[in-house]
Amino acid sequence: MTPPVPARCLREGAGGRGKRADAHSGRRRDVRPIGVFLARGGGLLGTSVWKSGASIALALALVALSGGLAFAEGPDPTGAEAIKAKPELAVNFAWTLVAGFLVFFMQLGFALLGSGLIRSKNTVNYLTKSFLDFCMCALAFWAFGFALMFGGATGGDGSVLSSGLEAGNLLVGFSGFFLTGAAYDVSTVQLWFFQVVFAATAATIVAGMMAERTKITAYLAYSFLISALIYPIYGHWVWGGGWLSTLPFGAGAKDFAGSGVVHAIGGLVGLAGAALVGARIGKYNADGTPNRIPGHNIVYVAAGTLILFFGWFGFNTGSTLAATDLRISVIAVNTFLAGCAGAVAAVYYGLAKTGKADLPLACNGALAGLVGITAPCAYVAPWAAVVIGAIAPFVMLATNWLVERVLRIDDPVGAAGVHAGAGLWGLLAVGIFADGTYGDVAGLIVGQSGQIVAQLISIGTVLVWGLGTGFLLFGLLKATMGLRASREEELAGLDVPEHGTTAYPEGDGLSLAPARS
Repeated sequence: MTPPVPARCLREGAGGRGKRADAHSGRRRDVRPIGVFLARGGGLLGTSVWKSGASIALALALVALSGGLAFAEGPDPTGAEAIKAKPELAVNFAWTLVAGFLVFFMQLGFALLGSGLIRSKNTVNYLTKSFLDFCMCALAFWAFGFALMFGGATGGDGSVLSSGLEAGNLLVGFSGFFLTGAAYDVSTVQLWFFQVVFAATAATIVAGMMAERTKITAYLAYSFLISALIYPIYGHWVWGGGWLSTLPFGAGAKDFAGSGVVHAIGGLVGLAGAALVGARIGKYNADGTPNRIPGHNIVYVAAGTLILFFGWFGFNTGSTLAATDLRISVIAVNTFLAGCAGAVAAVYYGLAKTGKADLPLACNGALAGLVGITAPCAYVAPWAAVVIGAIAPFVMLATNWLVERVLRIDDPVGAAGVHAGAGLWGLLAVGIFADGTYGDVAGLIVGQSGQIVAQLISIGTVLVWGLGTGFLLFGLLKATMGLRASREEELAGLDVPEHGTTAYPEGDGLSLAPARS
């Protein structure tokens, strides 16, 4: 067993935290706030330190409660010293940032997909929420979320996972607020960027689940709070060296790129919000049977799905945080196969049930497959990725049936099944299909039972945390500012009442100009 290596810890990627080795054994190196540095020859994984001087009172209160801060020897805001010590960092930094750009581009995919699945009278409202989602998230994660998620992370043996950073525990980090002081470091800022686009993904999932009846003001408050508190605290437990990653079963709870941390959290919080805001007018009959409310633009749905599929390669392969980690080829292939298997399985289900090749079902099936493979993508063989992806649409369909017909919760875009259902399936799949070839993560397929115990604990935890915090957050918002638009606004559509414009001012964009003679 590798001995503890405080301040010189390595892990196998953003989602594969826990596997550590000492790349600097034999001599002491200069300590800098560069986070958990090099994964398998290179990727940054670290956390940061916050020096006093922030101007916001809440941040000062958090510092006071923290009982003091640990300071590194000094930041490296230009990267000159880091690149001198490790020239390969240039490649790994570029890799991680470009992957982050791809994940950010997924916001357009979510915006198109969701707006296509709802009615045209709410298109501007949906796009506004999608746009402001990541803006609110960026500020919240910069101010508070990143510090809570990665500040003071500890390793599986209790050692500190970042250079000179000791302000944290197995429940929460509490250093690195506002990226100031020692956190103003190229490696810390790089990690912040890659992680903030993940946080924005979790936040935007809720937009579709509460679409067509939620007030914009309440939604913006939600966007800030999930990014500042709900997402990062659970993320710390899995990715920041928290208690789930240190479970004494298997290699600890594993979620390589976020089936649970990103997708299940977003889906479960959204489920709570959809339950509290209530169903859309006309969704349910007096006897409780649901009515279908079709979306308005299948082109948006297909285009959004393709953009999301493309961005997923950044989501999953980028989570190595290192181009020098050659497992990226397996991750890319697994991602591709699982998404394709999900689409094909969903289409054939539709053909068997209705005799029609249902395009929206195929799109959601592909997304379910992608969500399902996100946690195990680095730990399984390609054949297992196909199985995981093919099963995911059926988990999605079962979840959506439960939500719509049993719980009678209105989810206009079916995100509960895609993100919550398939996300939980992805966590479970790690414990079943992990083959032990990467990160010492081995599941039932190779005769190891410890990992599935850790995965089941993580599933139970994300269910309790996601639903519990979701009901608490939206319950408070409902009691204070209100969640739901008025009946008149909902019937007319939220575009004009809340935004003063429509997406299709010329007759829904369908009218044709008369031919000129």
